[in-house]
Amino acid sequence: MLHRIGARPNIRLACQLRPRGHVEVAPLLPSFAAAAEGRQRVDFVQGSEREIAILFADIRGFTALSEGRLPYDVVFVLNRYFAAMGRAVEAAGGRVDKFIGDGVMALFGIESGPQAGCREALAAARLMSERLGELNLSLRAEFDQPLRIGVGIHAGPTIVGEMGYGRATAITAIGDAVNTASRLEALTKDYDCELVVSEETVARAGLDLAGFPRHEIEIRGKREMLAVRTLEHAAQLPPPGTSPIRKTENAAA
Repeated sequence: MLHRIGARPNIRLACQLRPRGHVEVAPLLPSFAAAAEGRQRVDFVQGSEREIAILFADIRGFTALSEGRLPYDVVFVLNRYFAAMGRAVEAAGGRVDKFIGDGVMALFGIESGPQAGCREALAAARLMSERLGELNLSLRAEFDQPLRIGVGIHAGPTIVGEMGYGRATAITAIGDAVNTASRLEALTKDYDCELVVSEETVARAGLDLAGFPRHEIEIRGKREMLAVRTLEHAAQLPPPGTSPIRKTENAAA
């Protein structure tokens, strides 16, 4: 039974337990579950609380850019964009959660932990900015102006699991941290920048972005203000494994 459902080494059937001290019990199936659901794998996709980093990205003004174009052309450009952004996320170690309209949601640190997830999310934002520049070069004959994106990143506790129905089932995350990351992405319009990232995420990633603008914003439903950093271009982030940079140094370079 345990082999068939792919149970981890620390999982036992109830009849196998021989407690010798205090134990913690975590039911793997709710009381209303059908017997057939016991054949599913019992890893994190069945639902667990995890601290992860969440990234949202969206194309700025794509509706206006796509007006007057053939549907084939719009789909072609979007698929090129999704491929470039998806590869950037995966190259950084993240997981593409979903594509929403012309937006992207990605998760980092599901298995590697929050610190690694924050580093990966920032690395992904940097790669996305670079890949967008390459994409714009290839599309310069198609558009009068280059594609622009807004990226929001935040980290915190979420519920991660496989959710949905039938073929629409996928691994995703829900919680306040997800809503906050989405809010930060929307703020890129207000600050006219490419990246808004919470200071908590930056600190966990071990980066020093003190040279970039700092703001304190109000998040709906929360009493405390959230400190964020804004970057005109996510490509200004330091590459993984290099010393932190400050805005003045980057401008001089």
